[in-house]
Amino acid sequence: MMTSDAFSPSRAEPASMTISSPPDAAQAADATSARLHAVRAEIGKVILGQNRVIDLALTSILAGGHALLVGAPGLGKTLLVTTIGRVMGLDARRVQFTPDLMPSDILGSEILDEDAQGRRSFRFVAGPVFCQLLMADEINRASPRTQSALLQAMQERHVAIAGTDHALPRPFHVLATQNPIEQEGTYPLPEAQLDRFMMQILLDFPDLQAERAMLLATTGTTQATTQPVMSADDVIAAQHLVRALPTGEKVLDAIVHLVREARPETTSSDAIRQSVAWGPGPRAAQALMLATRARALLDGRLSPTLDDVAALAQPVLAHRMALTFTARAENQKLEQLIDGLLGHLG
Repeated sequence: MMTSDAFSPSRAEPASMTISSPPDAAQAADATSARLHAVRAEIGKVILGQNRVIDLALTSILAGGHALLVGAPGLGKTLLVTTIGRVMGLDARRVQFTPDLMPSDILGSEILDEDAQGRRSFRFVAGPVFCQLLMADEINRASPRTQSALLQAMQERHVAIAGTDHALPRPFHVLATQNPIEQEGTYPLPEAQLDRFMMQILLDFPDLQAERAMLLATTGTTQATTQPVMSADDVIAAQHLVRALPTGEKVLDAIVHLVREARPETTSSDAIRQSVAWGPGPRAAQALMLATRARALLDGRLSPTLDDVAALAQPVLAHRMALTFTARAENQKLEQLIDGLLGHLG
């Protein structure tokens, strides 16, 4: 059976039960991990009390995917994206999504030019999507038409204007945001479009010490600055390295088992069967496979473990599942159901 492979650079690669790495992968992994350690340190100078969010955002980028940041206003989502772009040497831009935003406002359009001789021709003017790291701020406030235009660009890595394809820069990643508090006048992303995001990252309020440090760092006469640690070519090389890291049979089996157990059609769990309306598809397994390897590289390890699967299960699976009406009425939580499945890993 053919499945969609949203995270694969080549469909011609043969499938294998255990993915092995080339002989020089260990040396490359050590060098890349050192750079990533410096990246985390630089970002941590500005983003305080959100280490988990930083790690998940970096993991998503290393795995070649996009992320949806969900949190209340004022938690530093915009600052996080701009800081990641600066430290990783990526061209970062921001688009504030509003109901009147049109697809051409983000993709670009053709304009009619006239030269000195009076000859007229159309010229393509690229929109803000032509960058390497795009912050789609409050993506659920744009109309479905504009949302679908961006999400198609996220998936295809190019846009078609007036019958001509225009390739997006490499790498290309979208970190979109949503405000979970105010939903009036919004257009919730449909399930198929949510599936395009590798992870959904929840932002919580900082703890007491982090919030105190934040006040001292941001209300004085000087503020912390960051320096580039990587370049776009370094990011691309790290993404290729992630795919070269070995994955053991135990981790592979755990990922397949976890995703299948999260579906009401294939689960052995009565709780999932009774409470989940629909579960994650094959793209969730692909995302979890790549994300576990990216997390291992971020931590300086050559291959992922079951701990990586457990740590990434919530951000990879939760937005790809939905509760039944009865489960919502009983105030059940997807996070609790996923945690129940994690107890059977390995």
